[in-house]
Formats: sequence, structure tokens, C-alpha cells
Amino acid sequence: MVRRKEIICEYQPYIDHPPVARAALYGQAASNDGPTVNLWRDIWLKNAKSNHRTHGPFKDRGIGKLFGRFRNLPAIVVGSGPSLKDNAAELLKNPGLPVISCLHNFHFLEDLEVKVDYYVSLDAGPVTVEEVSEGGSSITDYWARTKDKTLLAHIATDPGLLEKWQGKIYFFNCPVPDPKLVEEMDAIETFNTFVSTGGNVLGASLYIAKAIFGCNPIALIGANFCFSYLDKFHGWDSKYDKDLGNYVRATDVFGNSVKTWQSYANFKAWFDWVAESIPGLWVNCTEGGTWGAYQGGNIRSVKQMDLKDFLGMYAMCEEVREQCENPLTAVKKILF
Repeated sequence: MVRRKEIICEYQPYIDHPPVARAALYGQAASNDGPTVNLWRDIWLKNAKSNHRTHGPFKDRGIGKLFGRFRNLPAIVVGSGPSLKDNAAELLKNPGLPVISCLHNFHFLEDLEVKVDYYVSLDAGPVTVEEVSEGGSSITDYWARTKDKTLLAHIATDPGLLEKWQGKIYFFNCPVPDPKLVEEMDAIETFNTFVSTGGNVLGASLYIAKAIFGCNPIALIGANFCFSYLDKFHGWDSKYDKDLGNYVRATDVFGNSVKTWQSYANFKAWFDWVAESIPGLWVNCTEGGTWGAYQGGNIRSVKQMDLKDFLGMYAMCEEVREQCENPLTAVKKILF
């Protein structure tokens, strides 16, 4: 149950599995792979060559150096959906769980003074540079704030982002369904530390948390994969709010009809496939959006939970700290 001022939203009941086969989910998620490769191949190659000259060899700064960084610990992975506006401030009460965020949230989380362990960048376009401060304060130098932050970046990330980033940078590669492109990228440097993404940076962040860092369970926030009820795309005013363009309809976790782009419906299909196929505890603390949702219910493999409650599970022992440290003077109290 999510409470927003005077509005109470009830999560849909659980259903055992999606009404479509796992293979169909993966097929939908991969349906745009070919056009994406064709659109970006030249830019990927150009960027990778440039980044190798300035930051190579990639293996010396590979994300593999962080392998097992948070093994067997719960983690919070932060997307850039509109629900962030409602619950991101709860992260200020984080009892110490690692936080991995999409880079696009940098200004938003910095303004809230939320501690983020790693930011992740996947896109190859210059939009990654703009998005660091888009929607933030015009008087804040966000690049100066990167000095003590760590960026996890695809080897073909826009070179302008790496030039401006003042903190540590670790690199990863991504699989592509194009043998010729793989050969050309290997000619720059054979770098086989791969991150599967589902076609989006939140997918990369999830994979890094699970496969590289070794986290479990993993809670996601800001994983809407759709617009808000007020047609907002992010938790801040965004250029995407002005014109939704061609959209499709989807069902959210409360059973309501929401607007989304077909590309984001495909991303959501990949996340559903992950939850159905990969061993782990997957928790959706977005408090909205479409992850795991279908007409008639939410799939059981994705636990729907408010972020406050998820954090509370790991902070509950703090309630009895005083009586453990000061048994003579502490107030008599039991938790349950």
C-alpha cells in the first residue's frame, strides 16, 4: 500500500507468472537490437577509440576490479523514473546498504544529499553530459561534486563525460549481436568484462549489482518504465514532458492504465524476464510504474514493497540499540 497525501494506492494481487512465455519476454526485449546497433555502431567505435587513447588500456581500470564488492549484501538500484520525486528522500535514512544509481540522477540525488556508492553510464551520446545537471540548480557546480564520486562507464561512453568527470572511473564492455562490430571493438582492445543491459542503463546497473558486486536481494526505485499519471517522465521537470509523441498503454502495479513508449515497454519486458529467470530476490520499491505488472495482477517473482518498509527491515535493530548498550538505564521496549 502506498500513501500519497490523501490518496491510498493498493498494489495488485500477485499472480504466479506473466501471461506470456519467458521466451516471448526476451524476444520483445531484444526486438530493437538490430536497429540500435546500426544506428550507433560508428559512434561506438569512434568513442571507444578516443577513450582508449585517453583512459586505456580499459583492463587496467576494468569494473572487474570491483568483483564481489558487496557480496551477499542487499543493494538499492536507482532508476530515473517519476516516482523518485515521491520516495527518493527515504534514502537519507539508508542504514548503510550500497546504492548504485543511473548517472542521470546525479543532480537530483546530490541536491537531496543522498550517498551514492556508484553511478553508472551506458549511453554513447553527448546527452550524458547534459543530464548530469538537467533539472538541477543553476548555481550548483555538479562537476565539482564528481571529485569524490565513482563512475562505472561503458567503453564507448561519450568522451566529453569522461573529460569532465573528476572522480574515479571504471570501465565495462557490453555484448552486441554483431560479429563484425565485436571484431572491430576487439581491434581497439580485447576487453571481455561484459555487462548485460537489456538495452538501458538501469539494466546495466542491475546487472552490475547482481553479477559483478554479488548483491542479493536487490531493490529498485525509480524503475517506472512509464510516465506518471501527470505525464512526467522523471522526478524533475524534463524536456520529455513537453511532447510524449507516440505512446502505448500499459498496466501499472496498482492496476491503472499508464502511458509509455514502446522502447520502455521492451525494457520492462527484460526486467520481467530477469525476475522470472535469474535466481535472486527482486524487490520493486518504485511505488509505481509497470515492473512486474499485468492486467489482473503483479508477478510473484517481483516483490512489491514501499521503500520505507524495505529500509526498515535492515534498520529495525537500531530500535533496541539503547537497551543493548545501556541495559541499566534504557527504556523497557520490545519490537514484537
